[in-house]
Formats: sequence, C-alpha cells, structure tokens
Amino acid sequence: MAGALLLEAGVMFAAIAAVSFLAARLDLSPIPFYILVGMAINEFVLGRYGLPYVTETAFVEVGAELGIVFLLFFLGLEFNLERLLADRRRIGASGLIDLGVNFTVGFALGYILFGGAVAAVVFAGIVYISSSAVITKTMLDVGWIANPESGPLLGTLVFEDLVIAIYLAVVGAAVLGGGSIGAAAQSVGVALGFLLALALFVYVGTRALERLLSTTSAEYFVLRAVGTTVLVAGAALAIGVSEAVAAFFVGMAFSSTSFVHDLEESLAPLRDTFAAVFFFWIGLVTDPFSFLGVLDLLAIAVVVTLPAKVISGFYGGRVYGLGERRSLRVGLAMVTRGEFSLIIAATALAGAGAALPAETAQTLYAFTVGYVLVMSILGTVLIQTSGVFERYLPAAGG
Repeated sequence: MAGALLLEAGVMFAAIAAVSFLAARLDLSPIPFYILVGMAINEFVLGRYGLPYVTETAFVEVGAELGIVFLLFFLGLEFNLERLLADRRRIGASGLIDLGVNFTVGFALGYILFGGAVAAVVFAGIVYISSSAVITKTMLDVGWIANPESGPLLGTLVFEDLVIAIYLAVVGAAVLGGGSIGAAAQSVGVALGFLLALALFVYVGTRALERLLSTTSAEYFVLRAVGTTVLVAGAALAIGVSEAVAAFFVGMAFSSTSFVHDLEESLAPLRDTFAAVFFFWIGLVTDPFSFLGVLDLLAIAVVVTLPAKVISGFYGGRVYGLGERRSLRVGLAMVTRGEFSLIIAATALAGAGAALPAETAQTLYAFTVGYVLVMSILGTVLIQTSGVFERYLPAAGG
C-alpha cells in the first residue's frame, strides 16, 4: 500500500516538475499547467480509457490544504495589524464595491438561470469569491506583491475571505443543511469568536512569537513556524472556520516580529511546493467531461461575471487612489476563481435536499468545476498580459 502511494506521489511531483520546466521555457505562469497536468492524469481522463491514473489520496488532499495555508500565511506576512487597521476604511470600501457588484450580478444571473432564490444564493457565492491562493501566487510570480496595486488586491481578498467565512456558515447550516436559523447563528458565532481570538493573538502575541522564533538553528526555526501555522489552521478547519483565513491571521501575527525576512526566505520553498500540489489537486478532481453539458451556462457566466470583476476591481483600485493603469491591474487580477468556489459547490452538493434539488446541486457543481478551470487560467493569463490592455488607457493613467 505504502509503495503504491509513494509511487503515485512520485508521478505527481514528476508531472509537476515537467510542466514547470515547460512553463519556464514559455515564460508563462506555471499555475494553468499544474491544473491541466492534474486533469490529464486523473481518473476521469486516463481512467476513462482504462489506463493507470493518479488518485486523490489523503497525501494529495492534505498537501493541497497545506498549499492554501502557506499561500495565505505569506499573504498575512504582507499585512501587519497596524496596516490592516489603518487601511480599514479603504479595505471596507473596496470590499463593499466588490461584494455589491459581484454578489448582486451573481444572484440576478443565478435566479434567471435556475429560477430559485436558494440556487441563486449559491450561484452568487460561487461567482463572487476570487481565489486568494491563485492570485497571491501569481502576484508573487510576476512581482506585483511589492507594487501599489497589491494594497487594494490584498485588502479586497481579506474582505472576501472574511465574508465567505460567514457565508459558508450561514449557507451550510441554514439553507443547504436544512438546519435552523439558530444553528446558523451558532455557526456564525463560533466562526466570529475564533476570528476574534486570532485577532487578539495578533495584537498581543508579538513578544511570544519573537521568543518562539529566536533560535540559531534553521531546523528549529522552520519547525516552530510551520508547527504554529498548521496547528492554528487545522484547529480552524476542525471547527468549521476557513483554514485560509486562520493562516492569514497567523501570517499577520508573525509580520509584527523581526523575523519576517527570515520567514519568507525559509518557507518560500515549502510554499511553492505545496502551492503546486494545490493547483495540481484542482485538476486532479476535475472531470472535464462533466461540464460538457453546462457549456451554455459556463459561457454565459464568463461573459457576464468577468467584466463585472474587472469593473469592481478597477473602482476598488481607485478607492486607494491608484491611477487607471494600476486600477486596471487590480480588476484583471481579481478575475481568478478557485478554492472557495469549489468548496461552496461541494457544500451545495452534499446538502442537496428540500431546499436545493439534487439535480440543481449537481448542475451547479458541474458548472463550478468548469468555471474555476476557465477563470483560474484566464485570470493568470490576464495578469501576465496586463500590459496589452494598459496600452488602451491614457498615457498618464498611472
């Protein structure tokens, strides 16, 4: 058993390494390649033709979770609590623009396509939430993380992650799970309580973290940082709070210490390795044949929601005082959808029943698989080719 699992892990890492070499030669982001190679060697493609394929083992699943955790941890390292509080008005304004435009457009489109309020709420969540993991990795790859556009991008992503944590609690407990409003309120209360505890930890924990990381051993340094981050993220997930949001808060806590540079240098290889596993996992669980029956829905959603994200992101950049060119970059980057959209669709599928018919839930899941694949690839390509679109703006656009 162990030998077979190790062999599958070896095939996975070899495939990832091969496409990363190809992406480097083509000077393109490796993210779409990771997704596509995962899809190419999964049970839905190779298995369909009776060929050996890679399965979604516990190792791959946990590796994908670690990819999300480390990507959001690094996002938190860019945001200390003082900066977050100082930027709270701009974060709130850009986040509300993003929420108001995209959730409203998603709800209206979902209601038209599915003819029901519950399906519309689920559909709105799927098309509203951008992928913090994919966007953060792409920003790191193209060097935007140190640019002015990173402010509205990171701020809006933080706002989205907090909103979606509450959204998942409410939708999972009350709408899809058939639970009561009281159950939903309890889930939201637990989520908010955990987040407040994390915020307090960020506020008062700097000295303790300084002592924790104060060691001359590189081995102990990495183990302490990883142990803290993964433990908190795992605890969050175990009680129904997003591990991504928890990892972000841990990153913020560490950002107030004097070890930020050492953390970035020591943990970057871990981040990139497990991030690759995460993107590979998206492809691995994607059945490319499942969304052939929803291509019409997929085409309509892309045509409607892509410009909505670009527009809301553009005005989010303007809230931060950016010029037209950098604001356009914000809009283009926010196009990417990913992990949270899949989680919402999976929640809908698992909770299908009286509130949401099983057939509608299956259609929504098939749609989401195709939507995430298309938008994750489109988003990374748009970021890399943003210069093409910036040429159409005034030279003084900034």
